[in-house]
Amino acid sequence: MTHAESGMPIVVGVDPDPGKRSSLVWAADEAARRRLPLLLVHAQGAPTPGNRPTGGRPSWEEWNEGLHKAGDHLLTEAVAFVESRHPRTRVSGLLAEGAPVWVLREQAQQATAVVLGSRHLSAAQELFTSSAIALPLIAHSPCPVVVVPEPEHITQQPPFFVVGVDGSPRSAAAVDFAFEEASLRGALLRALYVWQPPRRGVPDEDAAVQEYRRLLSETVAGRTATHPEVELHHEVVSGHPVQALTEASEHALGLIVGTRGHGGFTGMLLGSVSQGVLRHARCPVIVVPHTHE
Repeated sequence: MTHAESGMPIVVGVDPDPGKRSSLVWAADEAARRRLPLLLVHAQGAPTPGNRPTGGRPSWEEWNEGLHKAGDHLLTEAVAFVESRHPRTRVSGLLAEGAPVWVLREQAQQATAVVLGSRHLSAAQELFTSSAIALPLIAHSPCPVVVVPEPEHITQQPPFFVVGVDGSPRSAAAVDFAFEEASLRGALLRALYVWQPPRRGVPDEDAAVQEYRRLLSETVAGRTATHPEVELHHEVVSGHPVQALTEASEHALGLIVGTRGHGGFTGMLLGSVSQGVLRHARCPVIVVPHTHE
């Protein structure tokens, strides 16, 4: 049974800036497409400690009360926004005290997907302001994590998704999710195997490319029968994985990758390639865990 079949919600972390709504829009539209409930989560950091003294009200208590009011107002506005966009979608809000990573990890246990926003800034600002939340969440989430850029990117016609394949079971899980997304959106799917030639070259490059094409074909085999409506394009490309995937997905509806691989472009979860894709891609990045992780 897939997450969607179980009726578990799409969970989205609500940005404290009401003007940053790309992730909220993505999550609301996804919930409507999959006919799932939508849960809006706003986490306010660790609860403030201390006891209320007699004869007065401490500053931390006033600060906490003000923070809760602001959070309630933010969620109320966000819920109203979703209801106006998708009146038939069941939407609710959760105001939680605690570290955002911890709160979202807890919600991910019973979610179809968790959606976050991101902003691309300067290197001094770490390029990816949500990394402190997204990367540890991806490391432990049992469901796909979607990172949506801010502002919204420009897509291309006909619409398409890009899915990274390296022949491992984990990339196979990403392919399954990619076919679902492409089917829901009426989009075509580009399945990419990215390989980086060694510095000294390979004895027979043509043979190596043929082997990669075989792995790519085996990974996507059977999915076209389940989703005959999805037009599939196989592509084997050479180059740096981050650059190749970023360029291929520039105007895509989304870039879909697995959490880990066996030496292919996905690499170690918190390695340079994974972080590079999250930082440089200008379309939503969907990271899909292997079902047995």
